[in-house]
Amino acid sequence: MPAAPNAFDVLSHPSLDHSGGGRVNRESPSPIALLESTALFGDGKIVYIMHNGSRYRLQATKLGKLILTK
Repeated sequence: MPAAPNAFDVLSHPSLDHSGGGRVNRESPSPIALLESTALFGDGKIVYIMHNGSRYRLQATKLGKLILTK
């Protein structure tokens, strides 16, 4: 049985290729990083993310959902 991916594994899957046809584009791969939420939140429930000069708040709810607000 293969090991479960950890927080820093990079995934490549045909469903992530948005060029159409359901095929992976081999010429210019665009890997997607998979992070466990615990790697972001640690023991907390809120993190702030800077993106293009704007600050975003990512919050984990009591029900396990994520809320991203600007």
